Amino acid sequence: MEHTHKRTRPNILITGTPGTGKSATASLIAERCNMKLISVGDLVKEYSCHEGMCDEFDSYILDEDKLLDVMEPLMSTFSSENSDFGDSDSDNDDVDDLDNGKNGIVVDYHSCEFFPERWFDLILVLRVSTENLYDRLVKRGYSEKKRNENMECEIMQVVLQEARDSYANEIVHEVPSNTIEDMESNVTRIQQWVTQWKENNKKS
Repeated sequence: MEHTHKRTRPNILITGTPGTGKSATASLIAERCNMKLISVGDLVKEYSCHEGMCDEFDSYILDEDKLLDVMEPLMSTFSSENSDFGDSDSDNDDVDDLDNGKNGIVVDYHSCEFFPERWFDLILVLRVSTENLYDRLVKRGYSEKKRNENMECEIMQVVLQEARDSYANEIVHEVPSNTIEDMESNVTRIQQWVTQWKENNKKS
């Protein structure tokens, strides 16, 4: 894997089937580790990175190319040691919000295979039991068809396999996300990992 600039702050992707607790986990990691949080779902809506709604599953039909164009300046500008935040020429307003004091980026999305491998240093795949997932999807008001689709996705380990197929095995980690205790444990482990990563990758 090649990088245009040496990254001095880590990028983390939190992924998993809808209902596994990605948003809550990513938000807590961003808060505890002082990282920039990027919710891909919010970007899709804000920048219209879609081709309309899929009525069958009540979800957006993702325009991957447009989304990647929106995310590229966020991921590259914020992570390289040579980035000049104040003079960025990007039209993406989120770039202007990036803070030099932040410790990296945490991205939250339910898919991962189309992101460039170079963007991330750690992929965290959240997993939950089918019982817990079913209850969470019911609470979200998902239709039976959409529930079943996501249940099957989790049972078949679709997102986990996508991550393993798309990234180096050593950066992909599968973790349980059934309880608040699981989430706290995952966040604590990420805090420790970020500290060690920064130590290993600090400027000489």
